[in-house]
Amino acid sequence: MNNVSHKRAVPVASGAPPRDSVGRKAAGSMNEARLVVAPIDSRETFKDKAYVALKNVIVSMDIYRSRSEIRLDERQLAQDFGISRTPVREAMAQLEREGFVRSVPRRGIYVVRKTKGEVIEMITAWAALESMAARLITERASDDEIAGLRRLFATFEGDKLHAKLDEYSEVNITFHQTIIEMSKNHVLIRLAENLFTHMRMIRRQTIGEEDRADRSIRDHMNIIQALEARDTDRAEVLVRQHALGLAEHVAKHVDYLD
Repeated sequence: MNNVSHKRAVPVASGAPPRDSVGRKAAGSMNEARLVVAPIDSRETFKDKAYVALKNVIVSMDIYRSRSEIRLDERQLAQDFGISRTPVREAMAQLEREGFVRSVPRRGIYVVRKTKGEVIEMITAWAALESMAARLITERASDDEIAGLRRLFATFEGDKLHAKLDEYSEVNITFHQTIIEMSKNHVLIRLAENLFTHMRMIRRQTIGEEDRADRSIRDHMNIIQALEARDTDRAEVLVRQHALGLAEHVAKHVDYLD
């Protein structure tokens, strides 16, 4: 669910400041937009649909630029979805197990913003998984599959890169996701799946910082060349160094995670 529109906040209790479905104060007091979700299709499992809808919205949010807490209002979300509170509660429990939300006693459920240390740990773990995936690609992927990586970047030559930075950000994310999938190791893919969702948010945030975009596309071209040459050791090293370069950038420059 990618479409988020603006809507008037709905009070949750008489005598209390009006709050929206994610617990923010109503527009007018803080001038913030309410997170709006569409009713859930009754043909699907309510819990699963609520989980997917909430996760998609959380992932699409700019949570690392904002320092304000984002609270999820279970009652209001259930009303917006058009379902009972039980499947919403179950969806939130799953999101908490995956590290996307946290439950605070007597306060509510909040969207998780990872600390700088946690982000660096995630990137380090990703470096291990993705570098192994690169090694496996040189052994298992077809020439056409590897060529598909190069085709991803066909429209980002020279000055065109910065003119299409938002578009490049999505291609950058697709590149890393495809590297994992091309390993054809189902255990590795499953291990990377949840980690990648967290990584997606931080990659989207950092791609426009410093000279990250220029360095990113140069690194990607070198990685693709190593994969095309079936140079297993070089491909593995380049992918690991590329990921750890992001960790170094976060450590040195990403102050908004402190």
